[in-house]
Amino acid sequence: MKTNVTVLGTRGIPDVQGGVETHCQNLYPEIYRLGNAEICVLARSPYVNYRRSEYKGVKLKSLWAPKSRKFEAIVHSTLAALSTLFDGSSVVHVHAIGPGLVVPLLRLLGKRVVFTHHGPDYDRQKWGKVSKGMLRLGEKWAVTYANEVIVISEVINNLIKRKHGRHNAHVIYNGVRQTALPSAEEQATILLRHALKPGQYIVAVARFVEEKGLHDLIAAYAAADCATPLVLIGDADHADEYSERLKKQAFSTPNIFMTGFVSGPTLHTLFSQAGLFVLPSYHEGLPIALLEAMSWSLPVIVSDIPANLEIGLPQSDYFPVGNVPALTQKLQQWVGGEKADYSQFLPKYRWPEIAAQTAQVYQRLT
Repeated sequence: MKTNVTVLGTRGIPDVQGGVETHCQNLYPEIYRLGNAEICVLARSPYVNYRRSEYKGVKLKSLWAPKSRKFEAIVHSTLAALSTLFDGSSVVHVHAIGPGLVVPLLRLLGKRVVFTHHGPDYDRQKWGKVSKGMLRLGEKWAVTYANEVIVISEVINNLIKRKHGRHNAHVIYNGVRQTALPSAEEQATILLRHALKPGQYIVAVARFVEEKGLHDLIAAYAAADCATPLVLIGDADHADEYSERLKKQAFSTPNIFMTGFVSGPTLHTLFSQAGLFVLPSYHEGLPIALLEAMSWSLPVIVSDIPANLEIGLPQSDYFPVGNVPALTQKLQQWVGGEKADYSQFLPKYRWPEIAAQTAQVYQRLT
């Protein structure tokens, strides 16, 4: 008998910007392929162009949400939770601590709940005091009242043990897959369109929010006086003072190119053909962008936050978070042309195994 699973807490799939969104886009088709679950992902209406759809066997349904940084997650999650009364689901899978606020409601509605903790979002610089308090409450309620808890890193596992006494969480990592690249001719066309040469540019892939540290990268790049282009892939979900200031900073620095949010062949080409990947984040759960860079064998420079350190890269790949002179020095030391070998790190970050582990969590409940 198949388990009917409803998923909430993501903006939507496919090809919606964000780590949770990438996680869901990769995870649920793999679970569907295992053949023992029917999945429906509930999306937020401002981010998708469908009311109902399907993606690789996964059912998709959009529900209304205000496109508001402060209110969209809780409004949508509440509507989504109430909708599970009528969808026949036996398990509801909630992602992230903001939507985690509705876990007690789901339990009151008689649902068996799996909660995935993607990181302590209250550490993000963009949130004010009240929002941080609500996110902390979401974490507490979700970790306390969910039937089963999944964490994407040991760092988060240790956090919930210490703060909330939850000692039986499942550590199931984010994953990465080696995506097939477009033809050599199409790759050449995409690179030519952006005036780039293979292996001769630096890339950062991130949302334009303060905790990603892109302002540090731009400052370090300017100080390094690099002739190598820097390509920033991504944008802000909600334009704000920070994202506008970041774009002005990038526009005023020579050799920096912003692509906006891209996906599909353009993203895969621009990402895979870079010479160096940089992730200067102040906050991460377990960064999928870093795993993807490793899958393309790109040399990396990343901040020394716990989530990045957990991967266990060579110490030379790290720099002290927020230290612009140290990042400048790393950029100056980089010599293009060499690929990196991450074969020893990647086996535990494979989506088929991650899907099987998640499906086992569902089976525990049913």
